[in-house]
Amino acid sequence: MHIDDLRSTDSATIDRASVVLVDAFRGISAAWPDLDAARAEVVEALTPGQLVRVARDDEGAVLGWIGGIPTYDGRVWEVHSLAVAPAHQRRGVGRALLADLEDRVRERGGLTLWLGADDEVGRTSLGGVDPYPDLLGALAGMRNITEHPFEFYLKCGFVLAGIVPDANGWGRPDILMAKRVSGARTGAGADASRPGGPV
Repeated sequence: MHIDDLRSTDSATIDRASVVLVDAFRGISAAWPDLDAARAEVVEALTPGQLVRVARDDEGAVLGWIGGIPTYDGRVWEVHSLAVAPAHQRRGVGRALLADLEDRVRERGGLTLWLGADDEVGRTSLGGVDPYPDLLGALAGMRNITEHPFEFYLKCGFVLAGIVPDANGWGRPDILMAKRVSGARTGAGADASRPGGPV
């Protein structure tokens, strides 16, 4: 497997990445119900300044892809989207794509990656409930019911950072996760005399 940039001129790979997106999210998200919607997502991810990386096998077949969107003046990048072809899931492709994106973000001076892991179909204990009476308690006690990917992201070093209740309709939250990708403290607020300051 190798990972490289997806080019906006590579329509064949854009088409294959679109198929991967539809197949990876079939039955768990209504975001990309067909190839037209998925292709629009892939093309939008190719906006200048953003990152799109593709994992391919030795024959060039697309195994998966990941997008990164800079926010907060490039200090924080959103993972949007990560999709792995179902036949290649649980084989290290997603982990490799995340690690590669972390490297690219770090090279650009980014400090943090974040993502939203929607629960549209009740795959966690947050699905189908009203978390407002105790948002933080609901998040702290969240359980995986049917293979929601938040546990995958935890294994990759992400932490739970919050919840957006009803993001996808009542009882269908977006679970926010984040990971620091650079340990250096620089700029305003950094203090070399304190532990954790610049090295």
